[in-house]
Amino acid sequence: MHILNRETIEGLLNGVDLSFLISKGFIAYSSGQVVVPPIGELTFKDPPGDVHIKYGYIKGDKYYVIKIASGFWKNEEYGIPNGQGMMLLFNQNTGVPEALLHDEAILTDIRTAIAGQICASRLANEIHCIGIIGTGVQARLQVDYLQNITQCRDIMVWGRNVDKVRKYKKDMERKGFIVSIQTNAKNVCKGCNLIITTTASKDPIIFKDDLQPGTHITAVGADALGKRELGNGVLGLANTVVADSVVQCVERGEISYALSAKEIKTKQICELGHILSGKSIGRKNREHITIADLTGVAVQDVQIATAVFESYLEKTK
Repeated sequence: MHILNRETIEGLLNGVDLSFLISKGFIAYSSGQVVVPPIGELTFKDPPGDVHIKYGYIKGDKYYVIKIASGFWKNEEYGIPNGQGMMLLFNQNTGVPEALLHDEAILTDIRTAIAGQICASRLANEIHCIGIIGTGVQARLQVDYLQNITQCRDIMVWGRNVDKVRKYKKDMERKGFIVSIQTNAKNVCKGCNLIITTTASKDPIIFKDDLQPGTHITAVGADALGKRELGNGVLGLANTVVADSVVQCVERGEISYALSAKEIKTKQICELGHILSGKSIGRKNREHITIADLTGVAVQDVQIATAVFESYLEKTK
């Protein structure tokens, strides 16, 4: 079995068209070609954290993948990244373990950011300012990967921790972005037509009265039960609601709250893979509000892990 560390993995990603591969995975998932069991989950209160175990395979593919990824929110107090994890690849025909990717959660971070890029490319209007809620890894990576689809370099950011917001501004300005710190999330919503929510909040941050016509929201923070970033009525206000996985989103994430409140019905939800394949339409009108709820689907892990391992095999021939 091959064991790859984070440094090796990051080097293998160069030149790989991950957007194409992950889009292809979403299409396969929505067309019934992927086996993805329910998410395995552990939650911890003291210290606070959660662990997700996601696994699956594309029918007829080479590998099945099992991923363990965690987030422990006080790790930074000890100088340890909040996110940790690894991915295991097994031969789909024999069950033989082929590789352990000790990625320290970077592959989960990247595939999540790429899903955000894919949503923005299909659902957002021409972007004039990027609104970021949060200051962590996704607050950075989402913007980084957006640069493949937009020339926009203007960011409005809000976060609860003033020191972290200031550091975010400094870090992103080093990359050439123009960053404006906002005192509340409402100002971000008023000034941006693309908003990305990236926090582990348990209480709503964005409310329906904050939104402007033509806005697209990509919500990535509420990937587990109890997390929530969008307030009552926000999804009910949307003209198009998109799920990475309808099955997952009816049980967790922003869509689950809207369904419980009867703001929307399941039949109103479009699956991302269907938009990518052309089966469903994303944005229908420049004035419409669109929302994508990304809870993270195992097919993303299958695609990115397979891409890394096959790149490794190619380069070590």
